[in-house]
Amino acid sequence: MDNRMPDTRTALYCVLGDPIAHSLSPAMHQRAFAHLNVNATYLAFRVIDLPSAIAGIRALGIKGASITLPHKTRVIELLDAIDPLAADIGAVNTIINERGRLIGKNSDSAGAIDALAAQTALEDKSVLVVGAGGTARAVGFGIHERGGRITVTNRTAAAGERLAADLEGMFLPDSKLVKEQFDILINTTPVGMHPHTEASPVQTDILQPGMVVMDIVYNPVQTQLLQEAARTGCKTVDGLAMFVNQGARQFEWWTGKTAPREVMRRAVLESLP
Repeated sequence: MDNRMPDTRTALYCVLGDPIAHSLSPAMHQRAFAHLNVNATYLAFRVIDLPSAIAGIRALGIKGASITLPHKTRVIELLDAIDPLAADIGAVNTIINERGRLIGKNSDSAGAIDALAAQTALEDKSVLVVGAGGTARAVGFGIHERGGRITVTNRTAAAGERLAADLEGMFLPDSKLVKEQFDILINTTPVGMHPHTEASPVQTDILQPGMVVMDIVYNPVQTQLLQEAARTGCKTVDGLAMFVNQGARQFEWWTGKTAPREVMRRAVLESLP
């Protein structure tokens, strides 16, 4: 493993979000850089003023960045080019700096769909997406592409309705979910994330035996939602697989090297509180 100190040739990568203290992206990417002897370092920055932060990437020559809540949609207007997939999704979670030209991409969609598809087919399945932010857009787009039928629920109705329309699905407020039946439920919100681990994004009465329940939250791995789902007889998919999958794609875009996925997974597990 590479234990070199940063020098003038060290490439800098980062994650931008608010909040950001919980992020395990630095642990995951730093371990991957070290494992493959890549002279690079990865830092986390809490960002409120996103335009200034993006200007900082240009000014400091930061080679790449991960974008997390709440910036995945707003960042698009600040970049020089958007990958067609990210443009279709309407959200960016990855920036690549090509000699000062900032390109936005999205690894969330494939990361989530790969994790979900390993457990269940998606074609013609009824899927409830909880949330309407950038991650919800990425996950929903992947499901739509695989032939899933999407229902969106969200605390803010206007945002949920927009996303449902974009995905050719329907919107339902939380109060009406209990009357519906779904094959798959996916939480794309941070509800249940450490340290608020007792929270769940949905009422337990919408969970049904045989349902597949996925939570994108990876800290803790077994969220309150997943624990309740398991007790109900649902098949559960934790957020760790998605997190490592999307991070591995970022790593490969930035470095051109094959990501050491198992090394990255172990780094995340070892860093969990």
